[in-house]
Amino acid sequence: MKNVDGPAVRLVDEIDETLGAVLPGSLAVQLGGIAETCREGLMAVAVEAGLATALAIMNEEADALCGGWNARDPERDHVRGGTTPTSVVMGGQKLPIRRPRVHALDEDGERGGEVGLVSYGVFAQGDLLNRVAVERMLAGVATRSFTRAGDPIGVKARKASSSTSRSAVSRRFVTGTKKALDGLLGRDLSGLDAAVLMVDGVDYAAAMCVVALVVTADGTKVPVGLRLGDTENKTVVTALLADLVDRGLDYSGGLLVVIDGAKALSAAVKAVFGDLVLIQRCQIHKRRNVKGHLPARLRDDVDARLRGAFADPDPASGLAKARRLAGELDKTHPDAAGSLREGLEDMFTVRSLGIDGTLARTLVCTNMIESMISICRTTSANVKRWRDEGDMRRRWCAAGLLEAERRFRRLRGHKQMPQLVAALRRHIETVTPVCDTEQDLAA
Repeated sequence: MKNVDGPAVRLVDEIDETLGAVLPGSLAVQLGGIAETCREGLMAVAVEAGLATALAIMNEEADALCGGWNARDPERDHVRGGTTPTSVVMGGQKLPIRRPRVHALDEDGERGGEVGLVSYGVFAQGDLLNRVAVERMLAGVATRSFTRAGDPIGVKARKASSSTSRSAVSRRFVTGTKKALDGLLGRDLSGLDAAVLMVDGVDYAAAMCVVALVVTADGTKVPVGLRLGDTENKTVVTALLADLVDRGLDYSGGLLVVIDGAKALSAAVKAVFGDLVLIQRCQIHKRRNVKGHLPARLRDDVDARLRGAFADPDPASGLAKARRLAGELDKTHPDAAGSLREGLEDMFTVRSLGIDGTLARTLVCTNMIESMISICRTTSANVKRWRDEGDMRRRWCAAGLLEAERRFRRLRGHKQMPQLVAALRRHIETVTPVCDTEQDLAA
């Protein structure tokens, strides 16, 4: 609320006059001060009241340890040590306060070291400031605008705040995003009932960033990792996937891996997971790549035929249509035909598992992970200068992935996920032969 003249200000003036007429002098002064603070907004009143409450709670804790002021209790084991200037977090900012000091007494009744107040630890949590800094900067607030974007805590409190300078906000953002990066890369995956893994590499702040997204058996989406590299090469992708396995990603019950058309992704998936996983390549990328090898006059017609082949409910029939189209393109546009044939069988993996409808449309492309990446890019859109080589990019990207997770809804078509899980289990049975009992015993 801005401090402007208007009906609200006139109302406060009327409140001041009324208080002076009907209340005792001292009480009218106190409430009049609160009414004055109302000019700066409700949050300003809340902050003023919050500071008073925090101080009262700390004084109560000191009383419980030491007794009341000037108490001469011979049995006491703590004494007061005056007050000391410090700060607490209120209204998303750090504000000054004088907290009481308490010292413990030893066996001889001599004053020992200072005892920390539990209540002060609650009110002085720096993580709250880090969280506020990360959330506002991910929302596009620049460090120079941080103070103006803050809560209206009142002129007096705002002048005393020590946490909204550009350098302080920047330090808190670095601390907060480092925590986000460590949390993402150290996330325990052993408890995830993973059914789908999506991997994609994107250009992020002039660097290649490969990210991974898991979809659990109930349709929950979870970002699980990222790797920074020069290109989307097999080494980078393999390192990312191996790290997921090291952190507990279980694919023994089957896993569908959805990727775009990059050969490096496919090679890395097969190197790490072997035959236990199935690969679905993005149909949208395939259509786009084929169109890129065709003259403009043929693109719409070929794309319509290819789209029809991919949409065929019978995967064998759809694959036959696509191969027939490739054969026709061989005569006039061999490069387009070669692009179409590359990894063509992987275009029909989801259909081959018996999945159709909404879930099939969701899993035959990488739109889901690209949407997550889009949020990452949006959160860092105001960054004009990238420093610290890859560290800054990794921190921003990790913070963006976790911000995307907050916005996630369950997978479109999640009610069909049990059908997918059952199909993956059947695939595992076909690639893992079961030995008979006598052979098992002999082994």
